[in-house]
Amino acid sequence: MVRGKVEMKRIENVSSRQVTFSKRRNGLLKKAYELSVLCDAEVALIIFSQKGRLYEFSSYNMQKSIQKYLERTKEQRTSIELEQHMQHLKYEAALMSRKIELLENSQRKLLGHNLGTCSLEELQDIDKQLERSLKNIRSRKAQLFKEDVEKFQTKEKFLLEENERLREKIGLKQRHEHEKVQQEIGSCSRSTLCSEVGTELFIGPPTTGNLS
Repeated sequence: MVRGKVEMKRIENVSSRQVTFSKRRNGLLKKAYELSVLCDAEVALIIFSQKGRLYEFSSYNMQKSIQKYLERTKEQRTSIELEQHMQHLKYEAALMSRKIELLENSQRKLLGHNLGTCSLEELQDIDKQLERSLKNIRSRKAQLFKEDVEKFQTKEKFLLEENERLREKIGLKQRHEHEKVQQEIGSCSRSTLCSEVGTELFIGPPTTGNLS
C-alpha cells in the first residue's frame, strides 16, 4: 500500500500551534543532543518562536560554532563565485574566439579568397562592403590631400612674407650705404676745393691793377 504525501500547512488554532511548537521544539533539541553524543558531532541549534523568543543548543560553544559556520560559508561563497567567474571567462573566450573566426573568414572573402562557397546574396553583400570601403578610403585620401595643400599654402605665405621682409631690409641697407657714400664724396669735394683755394700762389711782377 502506497501512502500519499501528507500536506503540511500552518496550524490555525493558536493553542494547538503553541502546543505543537513546544513538543517539536523539545524533540528537535533532544535529537540535536543525541546526534552530538552518538556521532561526536559539533551541533549548534537556534530556534526563534513566533514571538521572537530564543531557544538554542550547542554541543561545543555557540559563538565559536557560529564563527566557524560564517568562515565556512564565506569560503564556499568565494569558491562558488570563483567557479562562476571561471565559467564566465570560458564563455567570453569561446565567444571571442568565434568572433575572431568570423572576422578572419570575412577578411579572406573581402580579399577574394574562399568565394566558391558564397551565395549570390553573400557576394552582393561583399560587393557593397567593398564599395563602402573604397568610398571611405577616397574620402580619407581627399581629406589628407586637402590638409597637405593647406599646409603648403600656409608655408608659401610665410616664405613670401619672409622674402618681402628680407627685400625691405636689403633695400634699406643699400640706401643707407648709398647715402653714406654720397656724404663721403661731398665731404671730399669740399675738402679738395678748400685746399686748392688756400694754396694758390702768384709768381711774377705785379699787374697794373695791383700797382694802382
